Amino acid sequence: MDGQHSEKSQSDTTADRTSSAMSQNPRAAQRQAGTRGNPEGDAPCPASHRISSPISRSMKDLSCMKVPQDPAHRDKQAHPTTILLCKSRSSQAALMPKEHKMFMEEAYNAAICFKMLRDLNGSDPLHLKYIIKKIKGMAYRAPNLVLETIHDYLVDNPEISSRHKFRLFHVLEAVIEASNSLEEAWQKSFMQLALENMTKSTELEEVYQDAASDVLLAICRHSWRVVAQHLETEVLTGVFPHRSLLYVMGILTSNEAIFNEGEKACWEEQLAQLAVKSVQFLNTDMWSKELLSALTKPDRTHQEQPPEKAFLFIYYGLILQAEDNSTTVRTHLRKLLDTSHQWPKQREGIALTIGLAAARHLDHVWAVLEQFGRSTPIKWSLHSFCLKNAEDLQWKWASSTILLSYGQMAVRAKAHILPWVDNILSRMVFYFHYSSWDETLKQSFLSAVLMLVGAVSRNEGAHSYEFSQVSELLDCLMVLMEKEPRDTLCTPTRQQTIHIISNLCKLRPPLDLEKKSQLLSTCLHSVLALPLLDVLEKHTCLFLEPPNIQTLYNKTSSALDQLLQSFIMQSPTTDELHLLLSHLYPWLASEKAQERQRAVDRSTALLRFLSHSHSLDPKEDFRRIGQLVGMLGILCQDPDRAIQQSSVEGLGHLYQLLISQTARAAPMVNAQAPKQLSPASVDGAPVWSSGDQKTAPPTPPEMTFPKDHIFQLDSSQVIKEVMKHLTKAELTDLIWTAIEGLGSASPFRVQAAADMLLTTIREHGAKLETVANLGRAIHLQLCSVCIPQAKEKALHAITLLAQNHTPELVATFLDFSVPLDSHAFCLWRALGAEQPVSRQVLAVLLAWLQERALPPGPRDSGPQPKDKPCPRSLAAMNMLHELQFAREFKKAVQEAFPQLLLALLAQLHYTLELHLPQEPHLPQEPLLPQEPHLPREPHLPQEPHLLQEPHLPQEPHLPQEPHLPQEPHLPREPHLPQEPHLPQEPHLPQEPHLPQEPRSAPEPQPGHEAPEAMPSPHSTSLEALKSLLSTTGHWQDFAHLELQGGWKLFSTIDTYPQGVSLLARAMVQNHCKQIKAVTSQLLPNLQSKEARERKVAILILTEFLYSPTLLEVLPRQAALIVLARSLRDPSPEVRVLSLQGLGNILFHPEKESLLRRQLPPFLDGFFQNNEQVVVQVMGTVSDVLHRLGAHSAAAQSLGVAINARSFFDDERDGIRAAAMALFGDLVATMAGKEISSLRTQVHQSMVPLFLHLKDHCPGVVTQAKFTLYRCAVLLRWRLRHTLFCTLAWERGLSARHFLWTCLMTHSQEEFGIHLAQALSYLHSRHRHIKTWAALFIGYTICYHPQAVSQMVSSVDTNLLFSTFEDLKKDPEPSIRVFATRQLYFLQKVAARP
Repeated sequence: MDGQHSEKSQSDTTADRTSSAMSQNPRAAQRQAGTRGNPEGDAPCPASHRISSPISRSMKDLSCMKVPQDPAHRDKQAHPTTILLCKSRSSQAALMPKEHKMFMEEAYNAAICFKMLRDLNGSDPLHLKYIIKKIKGMAYRAPNLVLETIHDYLVDNPEISSRHKFRLFHVLEAVIEASNSLEEAWQKSFMQLALENMTKSTELEEVYQDAASDVLLAICRHSWRVVAQHLETEVLTGVFPHRSLLYVMGILTSNEAIFNEGEKACWEEQLAQLAVKSVQFLNTDMWSKELLSALTKPDRTHQEQPPEKAFLFIYYGLILQAEDNSTTVRTHLRKLLDTSHQWPKQREGIALTIGLAAARHLDHVWAVLEQFGRSTPIKWSLHSFCLKNAEDLQWKWASSTILLSYGQMAVRAKAHILPWVDNILSRMVFYFHYSSWDETLKQSFLSAVLMLVGAVSRNEGAHSYEFSQVSELLDCLMVLMEKEPRDTLCTPTRQQTIHIISNLCKLRPPLDLEKKSQLLSTCLHSVLALPLLDVLEKHTCLFLEPPNIQTLYNKTSSALDQLLQSFIMQSPTTDELHLLLSHLYPWLASEKAQERQRAVDRSTALLRFLSHSHSLDPKEDFRRIGQLVGMLGILCQDPDRAIQQSSVEGLGHLYQLLISQTARAAPMVNAQAPKQLSPASVDGAPVWSSGDQKTAPPTPPEMTFPKDHIFQLDSSQVIKEVMKHLTKAELTDLIWTAIEGLGSASPFRVQAAADMLLTTIREHGAKLETVANLGRAIHLQLCSVCIPQAKEKALHAITLLAQNHTPELVATFLDFSVPLDSHAFCLWRALGAEQPVSRQVLAVLLAWLQERALPPGPRDSGPQPKDKPCPRSLAAMNMLHELQFAREFKKAVQEAFPQLLLALLAQLHYTLELHLPQEPHLPQEPLLPQEPHLPREPHLPQEPHLLQEPHLPQEPHLPQEPHLPQEPHLPREPHLPQEPHLPQEPHLPQEPHLPQEPRSAPEPQPGHEAPEAMPSPHSTSLEALKSLLSTTGHWQDFAHLELQGGWKLFSTIDTYPQGVSLLARAMVQNHCKQIKAVTSQLLPNLQSKEARERKVAILILTEFLYSPTLLEVLPRQAALIVLARSLRDPSPEVRVLSLQGLGNILFHPEKESLLRRQLPPFLDGFFQNNEQVVVQVMGTVSDVLHRLGAHSAAAQSLGVAINARSFFDDERDGIRAAAMALFGDLVATMAGKEISSLRTQVHQSMVPLFLHLKDHCPGVVTQAKFTLYRCAVLLRWRLRHTLFCTLAWERGLSARHFLWTCLMTHSQEEFGIHLAQALSYLHSRHRHIKTWAALFIGYTICYHPQAVSQMVSSVDTNLLFSTFEDLKKDPEPSIRVFATRQLYFLQKVAARP
């Protein structure tokens, strides 16, 4: 505040300040009287009688005359109410009446200005705004007057507040900018003022300094060289420059408006020289530290970077560029990179510094970036989605900085960058793929690529290089386009990306067809699929600065046109044109008017370009345009008149191209095509756009058509004229195009499409050579067919065509059957509508399954080529899975079971070889320690090692199969009072089929279907194998693998042989009826060229050797020959398996007695202290039993059963699981043999197995399930299928009650044994088993209260009461309710006499 002056009288204050203002008037030769600080001046007038009257040049211009000054007037007294002006003697002497008037006006204006400057110290914002506006207005009329007044005010009032002076600086800046010229004295004076205050510390901090700096910048507009010289002097003092100096230099560097034409280059040259002189400071620790501190200082707002910091990055880069010592450059760059990368402007600044340094030190900059990219923080930041603390944010976007740095390197290195382009591109691609994806990465990547592509495009030598990384970069750009929001257009990202792609396509090597197709599909979809412009604008309604959507869209569309033209200019062939048009066809048939309009506009623009430029070689056959004619012909009848007109224009240009191609030898008439077509239809109706133009185009009354008559015809005549020049194949394409209109919602389009389809079948029928295309087109439109008759006609056409073209249709349908939608499934069912054709379809699918791409080597972990795996092979795999559930193929699948089984097993092996990503599995149950595996029998000296049956892990959590009936209510005891809370016993359900997934989906509503994502090829192959077993009646084999968790063995290449062997063993143990057929089928496979097929065949054959049925197909001697021949197989695995097969007891009967003699010592080994040894011994016994078979092992079965059952409750998890597995293997081996003693052991094992279903060890639970199922098979329980489903998938009390019902229904004679065993488990230390036992007894009490009351002692009763009381606290609600009911019921039972 300027309070010290507010108490003075106005005249006195004004006079003092006026005399001060006169002191430094630059136009006076010397200091005049009345000024302050100049002892040579005249004596000042009394303060109460004078006021400053500075005479400015601008005011003289206003008066058009010079005012002399007379010293005689200096002491003249004025009336107290008037203001006397103190002038120099010379001025006062020469003052004339007229001049006196002008002088008074100038003095008055100066006084007003002086007062307004003083009023800037106020606090009313509105009043301050008004004052500043008035001062600026006065400055535009008389800048020198205001300059003099401001100068004098500042000199007279050195103690004014910082806020007041801050406002004066803003006014001074505006006045200097308003002046057309600035006198040298003013320059020096105000420059000194600015320099003094730029570094001054006040309570306003940087705002005050910036205001002073802005005054200096305003002076630069008049004389920047003088300011630059002062700045250079200050910077080169050796002390790190103050931020205000950097602020000024930053504005000078970034604002070109300060300089006149050509002066900016001079400033840049001077800046470069300054950087050279500043190199010496790099080795000064203090200077370098302050530099780094300034660069890393947080900005006030992270959206904008202060000018001083932006300049500092440039200055730093120029210094590093000038530095000769590469070590110093590397050190400083690494220190810079080690700073925070959290904010966008900071990353851009670092990249700019690195780019400037690369202009001279490209090799060293590259090395620094490579070293930084391999540092630990960068590795951490890649794919890091979980930030632990705020400090981690400084590294999160470090890869964005690196990307920008590569772009700046390309810009600054210019011609030297070409040899480095591939290296830079490879690093850009790497960081694009492996950095955490977000908007920051996208913008940085796009900016870097734009800089790089721009630098390469501007380089004339680029055509001599081949850039191998362009393809990878294009992949990244496609990903970027695909990730753009599909319903918004708020940024130029699409336009910039397409522009980059257009430039990249011009580089060498040229793109291949597949890459072009991907680029076209991605770019077209990103632009053409945008909503209407009105919708796009609604998305920007909340933006502070919404973009111009119409302009943005027009630029994006223009970029897309340039992309298409760039493709055709790089390869001006008809094939290239067909490629471009083929990607526009789906959009031409879109149901959305705006998409059709955009597509037809792009097509017409491309045809117009070709028609005008004559780019295509006239000697080439202009072929494959029948579909285009059909598309444009249909669009000529589009309700949108703009589409009609654009389509007619496109056909006209197409006609001209056809004429030029057919008349090769004749002179070509170059007719000028119109720039626009008539905007009105024939009937004069207005043309309505589909929404991509904000205003309707002008509709001139007359239209200028070219001389070519084609543009004078209506649409139908144009189509007829074009068709005259089409070949037979092109006419066929034209007819096929009509199929695409079958699903239209417009009745006239559906009718026209149906007529065209009838014409096609009538004209070509069985003679058609392009059935594949026809089937594909029918599928594309089948999903949108809304007329049932049209859909039936299309499906019936497929059935008719399949009679003569089954292989072609199968191959075609495979292309669009992954993922499989319901419409494609309808087509497959139509293929198999006739039984002979269904068999042929399966045969063709199996043939396609064999068309597998060569898998990579076992150590090939690099990216796989695009043709691996073969799409049709995997699609065939998917279809073989799906068709198993179609009723049309049911009989054919059953007949082809052997071929399908072997093919699916080979396919599983193939998918494992591909290293394809698999669906994530739920956590697997841990394997028991030291579990034996299926045989990989090593060297066989004399006697081969005994094979061991694997102990498989628990089954995975599969999707819930259809539930069994809900938890049944226990029955009321007839002799007791009825209890309302006791449940009743349900009727046991009939044995259902194995749960199957429904495949025939209901008819979808047109346009509402979204096919589900396909699972991985491996999981599909595995599901196909499962469904093959379940749908063809081999559910027992399925149950063996499901209950053991055997499907997991098919998940890795190492365990795959165990899975195949397990499946084959299940078929043998279940006496599968298909063993003979499978054997007959696998014998030829042993001679297959594919190692995997031979491997599958030998795995199955070695297990089938244990089946007596095998000898009916393959006699013993023949089997020996087959195995001996396989010993010479190229595959080591096949040779080892063959050797194992030759060791089978079938070929060595003497082994039987040897193995039987080994069993007693093995049984003694069960009592070893080492758990692993016991587990291995039990596994060995299992293998011996499997080798001996039922007849040979019968004598020892009882001893094995007793010993194995004794370990069911062992405290060691591994031994419990191994004992149950051994018992199950024994039961399976003795299946079909009536041994009463063994049956007794089985009955006594049921309750322990039943209760161990709740064992805490998953491995034990798995073995308990499987062994329980095997015992049920031996005991010939009913509802074995339901039992399997319950064991495999059901949970809860309902499943437990069903298992209890099965046990008690089939084991009534052992009631007392079961009850006693259950009571003994109430003492178990394992809570779940104890709970399970309590539930078992509870069910028994409910159903058999009389028997229980007779058998249970008082001690047991008390134990039951205690157990049920504990269960009332169980975390599971259903168990708590059950326990409460049981307590009540148990009291009733206990109270009975």
